[in-house]
Amino acid sequence: MPAITTPFLEDGAVDHAFLAQHAGLLVDHGSTGLVALGSLGEGATLTHEEKRDVLRTCVQAVDGRVPVVCGVSALSTAEAVALAQDAERIGCQGLMVLPPYVYQGTWPETRAHFDAVIRATGLSCMLYNNPIAYGTDLRAPQIAELAAAHPNVEAVKESSGDTRRLSAVRAEVGDRLALFVGLDDMVVEGMSVGAVGWVAGLVNALPRESIELFELCRRKEWGLAHDLYRWFLPLLRLDTVPTFVQLIKLVQQEVGLGSERVRPPRLPVGGAERDEALALIRDHLARRPKV
Repeated sequence: MPAITTPFLEDGAVDHAFLAQHAGLLVDHGSTGLVALGSLGEGATLTHEEKRDVLRTCVQAVDGRVPVVCGVSALSTAEAVALAQDAERIGCQGLMVLPPYVYQGTWPETRAHFDAVIRATGLSCMLYNNPIAYGTDLRAPQIAELAAAHPNVEAVKESSGDTRRLSAVRAEVGDRLALFVGLDDMVVEGMSVGAVGWVAGLVNALPRESIELFELCRRKEWGLAHDLYRWFLPLLRLDTVPTFVQLIKLVQQEVGLGSERVRPPRLPVGGAERDEALALIRDHLARRPKV
């Protein structure tokens, strides 16, 4: 499921025409869902109305072919609940629920936030654990606690970077939750220990290679998977640095699937970082495998 990027026009407004085109392209290539308004989608820089409009565009573009999952993140619980309810009204079929921005609360506070968002709709929910980005760490027993309390919690996106977390969640909940890899550079490792899904980033620029890699892992064709992974891995690591949004959009621009425009306070990468990134991207694209 691609964490779809949010494209912008030169004046900074959301480019809904390209967003619809891109959503359709990702589904045409074999994506089984779209996750909108995630970290890669720059949800934190969008107004509430812009978020609703992005969801409407995605839902209309895929036209029921795959589910659209709304990333739910906000400063306050009330704002997160309102977005979840809007997502259900617009036609999203799932929520990816994050802890609150900025405030890193106690477990009872974090639990109350998740409880409120999950109970706000009847939609299927994916818990999102990304302690590196958000400072709040959902441990395996806490994930199990939320799953036990809410039948509509059906998946977890694990982005701690530690594949042992996937094993720990599986030990707590068995097959109760679908495990999703949340970082691009751990998809092979994650699926080898039981993950069944991937919320991916570089797929926005390289959908053929991303979906082929996922399918090879799903079919446990590990030799072929590792052959493709060796080529892909330096690019997939662009998903794991602070400027991941800018870098993934830069790859999109290089392959003709978008522009590098981002919403401030982000700015396109420059200087040595840009030179090094472009050298890496162009070198790997020149050796792009046939899949």
